[in-house]
Amino acid sequence: MLLFLKLLLAHILGDFVFQPQKWVTDKEQKKIKSVKLYFHIAVHAVLLLFFLQFNLKEYWLSFIIIIVSHYIFDVLKLTFQNKKSKRTWFFIDQVLHLLALFFVATLYSKFNFNFDEFFTRKILLLLIGILLITNVSSVIIKVFITQWNPENKKENDDSLAKAGRYIGILERLFVFIFVITNHWEAIGFLLAAKSVFRFGDLTSSKDRKLTEYILIGTLLSFGLAIIIGILYSYFVTLM
Repeated sequence: MLLFLKLLLAHILGDFVFQPQKWVTDKEQKKIKSVKLYFHIAVHAVLLLFFLQFNLKEYWLSFIIIIVSHYIFDVLKLTFQNKKSKRTWFFIDQVLHLLALFFVATLYSKFNFNFDEFFTRKILLLLIGILLITNVSSVIIKVFITQWNPENKKENDDSLAKAGRYIGILERLFVFIFVITNHWEAIGFLLAAKSVFRFGDLTSSKDRKLTEYILIGTLLSFGLAIIIGILYSYFVTLM
């Protein structure tokens, strides 16, 4: 486990701390011909040597696997990603790096994962709660409020794509966390903060229907999060 943590720390420093944005831009433009790509790999090599305490006699295989795989994964990402798939390839690339680190760590120590211990009743209940807060609540709110269709509710060119959906998911997650950690006062601050940001939309629209539409959606979102949080807390105490 200690080896994996060392490798993970080296990866985080190499990919997120010691990689300037100009290196990323240069790699995306020139791909495999980018000198910054090889600078990036060199940084990872130095970090690995440091965290492995320059003990290549024992860890030479892990060093080679991580450096070569990192280069291959980065080249694959740079070759196949485009503007639309850039976000997807970022996550694919990171998952592949983590799998490589995990594989290397297993070569030197045994990782025993007991799935029965992982899928405990509390963890399953938490996963159910998160799914209810995110996907299920989104569908419920959409089904409920689509009975109204304010005329002024149009797609704004200045609005981010699917921003409203993600904002709703995040606010419900925050409310859920506040409820299960018994920080109810934080919900009031969150609701007040959202009201301040929404105030401009409501006053500029001068449309009572749109105001009521937004208010119903907000209260429904907060209400569902509070109910799910209370139910989760109740069932956890029974376990």
